[in-house]
Amino acid sequence: MGEELTVESRVAPPPLSCPKCDGLLPNELGEVRCTLCHARVRIDHPITRKKWAEEKIGCPDCAKVLVVGVNKRPAHLKCATCSCHFTLLPTVARIEISCPGCDRQLRMKRRPGERQIECPACDTTFKVTF
Repeated sequence: MGEELTVESRVAPPPLSCPKCDGLLPNELGEVRCTLCHARVRIDHPITRKKWAEEKIGCPDCAKVLVVGVNKRPAHLKCATCSCHFTLLPTVARIEISCPGCDRQLRMKRRPGERQIECPACDTTFKVTF
């Protein structure tokens, strides 16, 4: 059996902060757990769910444009044209941060929690908390 085919959604829920610690919450809908303080938070965003259901994506096998029709991510889908099975993954927003050592702009995926970063330009190591 081959590698599982995936496509990343282009629609993301708005970034939200934890009401308890003000840290970034996971980029999901439903019940989520804060990465920093472990608080449970219920998130729903009807506009995102509607955009998810109406999102158009290309089949990773035959490139046929498909309307997703599902208001959750990840979503397991099957192309009606070529019968390809694939997973539509939630998008992870990318942001730019400045290295404190050289001011170089570093692009990374915005994930909740604390991360240790090493600048590829000047080898400065620093922590980032989202």
